[in-house]
Amino acid sequence: MKIVDLTQDGEGIGKTDAFTWFVKDAVPGDVIDASVMKTKKTYGYARLQKVIIQSPDRVKARCPLARACGGCTLQNMNYGAQLTYKRNKVKNNLVRIGGFDESFIEELLGETIGMENPWRYRNKAIVPIGKDKKGKVIAGFYATHSHDIIECEDCLLQPEEFRLIIKENKNADMSHMLLRKGFKTGQIMAYAVENFENNAVLSGKLTNIYGPESIEDYIGDLKFNISPRSFFQVNPVQVEKLYGKAIEFADLKGDEIICDLYCGIGTITLSLARHAKHVYGVEIVEDAIRDAKKNAELNGITNATFYVGKAEEVLPEWNAEVANQNPRVDLIVVDPPRKGCDIVCLETMLKIKPGKIVYVSCDSATLARDLKILCAGGYELTKAQPVDMFPQTTHVETVCLLSKVK
Repeated sequence: MKIVDLTQDGEGIGKTDAFTWFVKDAVPGDVIDASVMKTKKTYGYARLQKVIIQSPDRVKARCPLARACGGCTLQNMNYGAQLTYKRNKVKNNLVRIGGFDESFIEELLGETIGMENPWRYRNKAIVPIGKDKKGKVIAGFYATHSHDIIECEDCLLQPEEFRLIIKENKNADMSHMLLRKGFKTGQIMAYAVENFENNAVLSGKLTNIYGPESIEDYIGDLKFNISPRSFFQVNPVQVEKLYGKAIEFADLKGDEIICDLYCGIGTITLSLARHAKHVYGVEIVEDAIRDAKKNAELNGITNATFYVGKAEEVLPEWNAEVANQNPRVDLIVVDPPRKGCDIVCLETMLKIKPGKIVYVSCDSATLARDLKILCAGGYELTKAQPVDMFPQTTHVETVCLLSKVK
């Protein structure tokens, strides 16, 4: 059959009569042989056996483990086609889930901002450690939908230094190894992870095994202190483009009051503070807020205040207390996890009624759901820009600007 499209998860979509097939590792334009794995009434899953006619967008995967590992689901597609796929993914979610008119989104949505070199861009890795059948200690990545470790000596999305550190420090006493690198400072740290629960790897015991206990890196000319558990965008090259676009959309004049929700260690907060009167940052992770305060001090920024707590709980409280002293809130910035914003958070944003909302999203499906609520509550979507933070994978970040309807 011929592959005609890709799913949200990067599986090829093919058809035989009225029956739809999903085939991992297939590229739109491929004509393939595939074997049946599982069927339902109107669709099924098949395994790619042979590419009979190659798509013009197909390339040879650079990593020999690409198919077995499953982490780089788009590695066999040329990079230009990856960027087009990601724009279409955002567009389709905004239309189907958000309810926006397709021609409106087509005109509004920018082309995906990509990387000049879409390899070795990750500044962080969490690597599972285990034993193979012969008892040898191995490090690598879990195969798709399993806890079987695929041994990998050198992941092409990670800095080359990680390979040597993993090789020299892996042992059977650790379940995972956490590594982070400051791309501009060159600093690297590694931690052994033990005794975590419910797949929350960083909730476990962390033991420093290489480098300093925390590292520093830059976004633009802002310096950040990064502790092992803190959230920091994993692609330092693209994060400057992402935040640059958020600041551009905000169009700040210098006298604004801003609230930055899900602020992490203050990366967006401090970037905005340089262009505003005052910024308030909210984050649930206490260590991250501690880092955010240090980072404000590190950069000599005095017009940023940080709160610990869930955005949906802190924001109403902040609205009642701080907003009474500063009744004019000009901008709310949100950069939530994949699950999107909590409904209480969205409702409070609509009560505060800032002039603008900048929404930074790592999941365009939950973004579309939240935009539908915000636009029903008195806002209009005026700008949207996809940014490729994770080349070779299906993930895409999106920055959106919403303006209050006058």
